[in-house]
Amino acid sequence: MTIYFWTIVAYLIFLVGIGAIRSRGVERQEDFSVAGRQLGTFVLFGTMLATWIGTGSIFGNAGKVYEVGIAAWILPLGALAGIAALSFLAARARRFEAITVQDILERRYNKWARLLGVITLVMTAVTIVSYQYRAAAAVINLTMPTLDFHLAVIIVTAFIIIYTALAGMFSVAYTDVAMGITMIIGILITLPYLWFTAGGYEGIATRLPADHLKPFGPIGWVQAIGYILPPGLLVLGDANMYQRFFSAQTEGKARAATLWLLLGVAYMEWMIILTAWVASALEWQDGKLVQPGRVIAYVARDHLPVWLGAVVMTTIMAIIMSTAISYLLVPATALVRDVYQRFINPQASERSLVWLLRATVIVLGVIAYVISTYSEKFLEVALRAYTIYGTGVTPSLVAAFIWPRATAVGAVTSIITGVVVTLVWEFGGFGAMTGVDPVIPAIALSVIALIVVSLISSRQRS
Repeated sequence: MTIYFWTIVAYLIFLVGIGAIRSRGVERQEDFSVAGRQLGTFVLFGTMLATWIGTGSIFGNAGKVYEVGIAAWILPLGALAGIAALSFLAARARRFEAITVQDILERRYNKWARLLGVITLVMTAVTIVSYQYRAAAAVINLTMPTLDFHLAVIIVTAFIIIYTALAGMFSVAYTDVAMGITMIIGILITLPYLWFTAGGYEGIATRLPADHLKPFGPIGWVQAIGYILPPGLLVLGDANMYQRFFSAQTEGKARAATLWLLLGVAYMEWMIILTAWVASALEWQDGKLVQPGRVIAYVARDHLPVWLGAVVMTTIMAIIMSTAISYLLVPATALVRDVYQRFINPQASERSLVWLLRATVIVLGVIAYVISTYSEKFLEVALRAYTIYGTGVTPSLVAAFIWPRATAVGAVTSIITGVVVTLVWEFGGFGAMTGVDPVIPAIALSVIALIVVSLISSRQRS
């Protein structure tokens, strides 16, 4: 286990070194937030893939595989549909020459849309960062059980904050490529080895319950919608994706990278699910594994040669870290660009903005740490965060590109409706009473509010 631990440590030191080197080139806000708009197709693809494949995939989806079996193959469908739709928006987004999604919201609607977009984004992104901390600490804890879990969370938190604050997108984008390559190769090597270790399909079938072998298993259609819609809505309006579009050299490269992303996410998500299915067979304990989300990490520790186990553990850490760093960078950029520079100090110098961005990364990173002390249910937390953003911001953002009749009052009403309905449905207990996930009523009412209020307000204006 010490080898696993020190392999991860070496990997993290390597990343910090790259961040430190790249930080020398950060002189302007555009350098820190959108890499000076210098990214080509391959780097864009790598950074988008590394950002999207995170804890929700490696822990959340793996845990659901342990619970329901191969029927979990449906989990990536929403994200894939969202990315396919996003490919048609990528070039248009790059054309805006923006730095944040909120730039687009104000340009298309008004300042209130910008502010509401910032609030929704910060709520979502900081929550997502918080459970990345716990996930990364869980991996470290597996490789070094004598290390206290809470201390591991603090160590991970410090690393992510320092790395993100060093150079922002200028370093994140390029190290994401290394992380993306680590992911692709790591899972490609691991799955065949585990498959033969488990004895192929016949061996898996003898270890798992019969319903874990069925393609549609125990997931009902209402439950399936609750799993599929949140990530699809999130990726379609994800500020991380748009920030990478803004970082592209050209509109064409932004669109090409998104098409490659569709293939990359399909490969990674389904390979992870298949790996988790095989791992579930190897780690099956009458379905009573205490922390099923860690099933791939357990199998790396228990069933793989040390060298391959170290590759898998490092792969898992790369998946988690890349997402945490990106989701910490985006809200920091939003607060500095969309609140401080827009409303407080429009004449701020580029140098002061860069240092304020770094300070904001530190503050948000600490807040995420506090939030991380509350929940370990990775998939549930992820889906709620996805729903808040996906039902709040995504309808208005997409309408900004494709529906000329969308109005400012319609957009603002839609954002408020999506967020409020999600929170009321979740914390008011309506989900438990009805069995309906908050995403269904929230997205329906958010879209209805956008359309109806826009039509009414546009008619009154004319």
